Amino acid sequence: MDFAVNLAAGFMNLFTLGAETFVSWVTGIVPKVLLLLIFMNSLIAFIGQDKINSFAKVCSKNVLLAYGVLPFLSAFMLGNPMALSMGKFLPERMKPSYYASAAYHCHTNSGIFPHINVGELFIWLGIANGITTLGLDATPLALRYLLLGLVMNFFAGWITDFTTKIVMKQQKIELSNKLKTE
Repeated sequence: MDFAVNLAAGFMNLFTLGAETFVSWVTGIVPKVLLLLIFMNSLIAFIGQDKINSFAKVCSKNVLLAYGVLPFLSAFMLGNPMALSMGKFLPERMKPSYYASAAYHCHTNSGIFPHINVGELFIWLGIANGITTLGLDATPLALRYLLLGLVMNFFAGWITDFTTKIVMKQQKIELSNKLKTE
């Protein structure tokens, strides 16, 4: 009987923990994402849709800009997850590759710029604590992580370009390579 009681209690505890997680999202990440979305749309309105489209058009002409500079700036300025939404200014064919690069930028840059991905800060702090316990400065490690991330995140986007072409061919679809302006 104790086994059945413990099983039922564990089953209900699963839903209790799920509800606590949901409430933490409603009071934590959901308002943050909503405010970042409002901020991003306000910034775009302030700068001007045409200027943003022009910048994206310039970035879409060069893979270094599209998968190196734009995702880094987006991660730095907007943080995770809003940096991922900047891909909406690129042509359809580049969006999967931009996402691949930008998603990684939201992780590899957090040692130097912890505001980018606050949810993962505990990982970096754990690593940094180990380094400082050894009597070492964590800044060189954070810089190396950032610099290696800049290179590898670019390659993640660029390689995704090739896999996107393979999938397009396999699925017999063609994604537009022209920037759509609304």
